Amino acid sequence: MNISFFGRRRRQESAAPGSVLASAFDEDPAGVAELLAECELLRSQAATAGLELDDSPASLIALDQLLPRWRDDPELLPWLGNDAGLYLGSVIVRTVPGATWHVWPAGSPVVRLASGREIQVVEAGLDWAVHGAPELSQVFAEASEA
Repeated sequence: MNISFFGRRRRQESAAPGSVLASAFDEDPAGVAELLAECELLRSQAATAGLELDDSPASLIALDQLLPRWRDDPELLPWLGNDAGLYLGSVIVRTVPGATWHVWPAGSPVVRLASGREIQVVEAGLDWAVHGAPELSQVFAEASEA
């Protein structure tokens, strides 16, 4: 993985992590998109359940069908939800024409559709991890219809 902003000198210590992400996105959007798509924890949890995530819409349906064993671990929930949202966003960006990542100056990554609508994918992933709704495949379906 060649992500150019990793090699740069560290920004001011007082810079908020979100603003660093936004700045890195401005410099290297493809590198940041690659980083956002890693979702290591989610991929690991899925693999443990026998599911390989292939960045397809079908994999979102398969994730929705998993037993939510992660809900037993309150420390794991926010991390897994964050990964689920980033994975959802990556699938949308890769498969929905005109969809792109956008990182707000505060550092919150969203998916912007060709229509201009923005999807708060991290929020959707957290809701999915904690409550099971909305289903990831449902959010994808709504994005692909927009």
